[in-house]
Amino acid sequence: MKNNSEIIFYQTQSEPNKQEDEKKSEQITNTYKISLNFLLKHNKIYLQKFLSVKEQNIFENNILKYKDSKLSNRKTVRIFNNEYEKILQIRFQKKTKPNKYNSELNKFIKNKDNSIRVIWGDCLDTLQQMESESISLMVTSPPYYNARKYSTWDNLNLYLDDMRKIIRESYRVLENHRVWVWNVGDIFDNDKLATKSTWGKRRLPLGAYFIKIFEEEGFEFIDDIIWDKGEVESKRQQNNGKDYPLYQYPINAYEHILIFHKHRLDKNKYPCPVCGSLNVNGNSQSGMGVQSWECKNEKCFVRSPKNRGKRFSLRTNMMQYKYKENEKNTIDKLTIKKWRKDIVKFSPVIKINSKGKNTLGHTAPFPIEIPEMAVKYFSYVNEKVLYPFAGSFTTPIVAKNLERIGIGIELNKTMFEEAIINKINSNSSLFSNDGNKYTEFKLNPK
Repeated sequence: MKNNSEIIFYQTQSEPNKQEDEKKSEQITNTYKISLNFLLKHNKIYLQKFLSVKEQNIFENNILKYKDSKLSNRKTVRIFNNEYEKILQIRFQKKTKPNKYNSELNKFIKNKDNSIRVIWGDCLDTLQQMESESISLMVTSPPYYNARKYSTWDNLNLYLDDMRKIIRESYRVLENHRVWVWNVGDIFDNDKLATKSTWGKRRLPLGAYFIKIFEEEGFEFIDDIIWDKGEVESKRQQNNGKDYPLYQYPINAYEHILIFHKHRLDKNKYPCPVCGSLNVNGNSQSGMGVQSWECKNEKCFVRSPKNRGKRFSLRTNMMQYKYKENEKNTIDKLTIKKWRKDIVKFSPVIKINSKGKNTLGHTAPFPIEIPEMAVKYFSYVNEKVLYPFAGSFTTPIVAKNLERIGIGIELNKTMFEEAIINKINSNSSLFSNDGNKYTEFKLNPK
């Protein structure tokens, strides 16, 4: 058997030891050469079946742009699979193109420079103009119900209805099998549904309400990480010194960091992540909205002891192979240690100094710890991270400094522009010594 042949070799894994199997697979994978041209020939019958003529031509032209003479087999397969996934993503984006699609806005978002994207406009209106499945991670702390003068509603239901519309539209904009990180605290206020009188004030469990809304809009609830904010300055729990039953209650000193996944069921066939073959069969669903496949190419590098092919899904491909594309995708051990439990303690941002002055220029600054965790845990280098209620722009700045593309939407340009631009410029960048570069796009700001 010739070492130079462009063939995919058969391997039967007879030993149950996983590490030994992986070692053998690694040796065989690196022994023989697979080229992109070979994968095109091997998959020709399937490409003709799964793609339109126009899609086939675009896909083949994209593949032939690569110089694959020095590529490893793993890299070759990843390029082939990535380009194939892009074709199907474009197909879905065309199929679900919104009525309000804004070509200039999406061109601004997709710009290949690494600047922070500042979008001045209404959150819902902006999302409705964005391309489907174009954002890899969403992180936000929404405006709390009637907690600020610039964000008020006549009652709680109207607030939740507005948030639902944003969550619904974000489902379309977020890429498949990706994550929404939603930070919200329960508050003490009047829902104004039964009365507007002072006696109508009560604890409003916003976290519980949002979990229900996200699930109804198609997301899967994954976790509720509790942010322990430590000691608080309020003395409300003392209740004027009435140390009697029914007078004493603990103070709310926490917020929720809710984690949601999007899993849109996609029954398109995808290439095997090991050999790049499109000769795959459905293998049922491995989770809610997650279609799995089994490689039927009997010359694939990886076979089970019973001669079953590699089983995979689009989600497992993303989790098991994408991180290898850049060593910077590895999460540092300090972050892992800090977030090893779902109760994490760190202090809120201090915005008022000893003289009573707001030094940050924003009434609701976001702590850096939350976006740091979210960006490191749920995105890869060079991916787009969106903060729909951008506020003080902490998340886009963190994303930029972690070599992602940070995008923020903020309505209140008149109120917060100076504070936001000053904050962006004052934060050091990995790429220069003169602050972070940013670009602006104006939709309908206040």
